[in-house]
Amino acid sequence: MKKSKKKLLTVTMVCISFVIVLIAGYAIMENVRINKIVKSHKTEQSTEQNDVVSSNDKNDSQHITTAVQQIMIGTMSNNYDNALQTLLNIKNAGYESIELNDFMIHKSSILVKLMTKFSGMPIGNGGKLDWPKLIEESGLKVISIHSNLGSIENDAKAIADEAKNFGTDTVVITGMYRFDYSSLDDVKELAGRLNQAGKALSEQGIRLLYHNHNVELQKVSPEQTAYDIIIEETDPAYVNFEFDSYWMADGGANVPALMEKLGSRMKLWHINDRGYTKSGPYMTPILKENATELGYGNMDLDTLSAIAIKNGVEGVILETHKNWVDNDPIKSLQVSAEYMQEKFSDK
Repeated sequence: MKKSKKKLLTVTMVCISFVIVLIAGYAIMENVRINKIVKSHKTEQSTEQNDVVSSNDKNDSQHITTAVQQIMIGTMSNNYDNALQTLLNIKNAGYESIELNDFMIHKSSILVKLMTKFSGMPIGNGGKLDWPKLIEESGLKVISIHSNLGSIENDAKAIADEAKNFGTDTVVITGMYRFDYSSLDDVKELAGRLNQAGKALSEQGIRLLYHNHNVELQKVSPEQTAYDIIIEETDPAYVNFEFDSYWMADGGANVPALMEKLGSRMKLWHINDRGYTKSGPYMTPILKENATELGYGNMDLDTLSAIAIKNGVEGVILETHKNWVDNDPIKSLQVSAEYMQEKFSDK
């Protein structure tokens, strides 16, 4: 019996050691890959000063700010130098701003890192870096910060203060985890909570936007989706929207109609294209759709852009999670910058 236990223990230790070696080896190879990508895009540091972004600046009402979502560069932020070079590449590509996530500018738990990695949105090690310094050195502005409803309800002032420290007046929250979007009562309760959170932030000089995924398209009645209820039950004085057209298209919604319904309440727009970019040979004639660079997919972005501009959108934010050109998020955002500049640069 003792020999069997000893043998089992030995086998277990060998297996654990093997897993550790595999993880360490993967981490080393990933760092080498990231370093190589960043080095291939090395650019000069900007000397421009970083100004405060006031997304609702009445003196600049015709200007549309272009930005990149931080989740897109999570893997590129494995150390300070790579993160800075990546931010410089964003600015050099013509984008003015970045949208930050609070779970990426602070240390995150292993659980959050695993959740984001398995969902195809790895956040990297950016939580260990000095993001105020990175933003200042890059010359980029911060268009908004993603947070969560619970944090705002716990301490709205702290969330508002962090936004102000980064020079933005906008906090965005995304869909709720472990929440029943098919329940009319639950969604109405959520709308009430959003109103209260928005009111608390507004008292601190910060506005609240709600960012959708596709879960809000669940029907809560034969005629209405959860998103319909959120729009109708929230007060425009306290809650407005960061609209993600990719996820609404993914859910089968009439995207132009939704954008028209939001109207001027759509303050920010998460833009992405959706299509099929793989090449053959094919095992079957059916491909899995995926994100792709702007103008290279099948979404009618020209129509959506026209609606957004007509309704006074203030900022357009690029966000893709994977399927980048050559598995390189920097190259991907550079390609998409061409469409962004064509549609949203000042005329």
